[in-house]
Amino acid sequence: MNTFSPLVFSGVQPTGNLHLGNYLGAIRKFVALQENNDCIYCVVDLHAITAQLVHDDLRGQIRSIAAAFIASGIDPVKHIVFNQAAVPQHAELAWVFNCVARIGWMNRMTQFKDKAGKDRENASLGLLAYPSLMAADILVYRATHVPVGDDQKQHLELARDIAQKFNIDFQDKIRATGKGVDMVVGEEPIHGYFPLVEPLIDGPAPRVMSLRDGTKKMSKSDPSDLSRINLTDDADEILKKIRKAKTDPDGLPSEVDGLQGRPEADNLVGIYAALADKTKAEVLGEFGGQQFSVFKPALADLAVHVLSPISAEMQRLLGDTSHIDAILRDGGERAGARAEAVMKDVFDIVGFLR
Repeated sequence: MNTFSPLVFSGVQPTGNLHLGNYLGAIRKFVALQENNDCIYCVVDLHAITAQLVHDDLRGQIRSIAAAFIASGIDPVKHIVFNQAAVPQHAELAWVFNCVARIGWMNRMTQFKDKAGKDRENASLGLLAYPSLMAADILVYRATHVPVGDDQKQHLELARDIAQKFNIDFQDKIRATGKGVDMVVGEEPIHGYFPLVEPLIDGPAPRVMSLRDGTKKMSKSDPSDLSRINLTDDADEILKKIRKAKTDPDGLPSEVDGLQGRPEADNLVGIYAALADKTKAEVLGEFGGQQFSVFKPALADLAVHVLSPISAEMQRLLGDTSHIDAILRDGGERAGARAEAVMKDVFDIVGFLR
């Protein structure tokens, strides 16, 4: 083996309803990437218990994420869709990586600081070690590319650091097993086993904000359901939420610069642009000078056109979960076969008996 086979991996955590921001920022990209790549898409249910141990309906949430993948256009036959806990090698490799990673690396993670808050001593060990499991998620398949948003770039850098340290620490044993790839770390040629995964950033991701407050991101955890458009919302709910979306008294500007200092207007124009695959300038070229009483109905019609088929298919899939369960089971078996092959190599490299 002289090179790593290109492979895209990504996952979505099953906590709360998926919303428009998740679709535009992640899932729509997953669908596009599958056209020219070998892809593995995972519902990362092990991650779901890092910050909140007990969930009312974790299985239902897992199925809902999987349904969103399929309804949005991900092909579970050509590619792999599964839930993380079905492949125990994720946790197995994460333990090895816990011993590779340094505590200082984990303490620097911005998301841990944000989620743990001031009471770090009361945060779970899982929350601290979350990035090590994320690295294992990617590298247990020796994935080469991961589509990432701004909030995951630091974790991907850590995955690279872990892979690099493993490769350097075990390079002689990797060479002895004949399982590695010639690669360069810095200016040093080594024989490494894990790829230094690369981020996939396909243009600026649309930053979808709350419909009730344009300064805050659209969130699953916002107490107001009017703040977000859920992927399970029907046409009437979408129309209602856009009609009630916060705006300001002025009409839409003709130039993008006119959106500065107007977060709610900027958000709605950005949503329209993302749904229509246009730029904000193009949207304002069409609606500049118009009042929101004209723009909101147009936005609502567009959102219903794009999202209603996804919502309807999700509802159909979740109405009889046997099909979703079969997809996840098949995906888990196929993912597990790949992961098991990697873990056999890791056992040989580290020196475990099996």
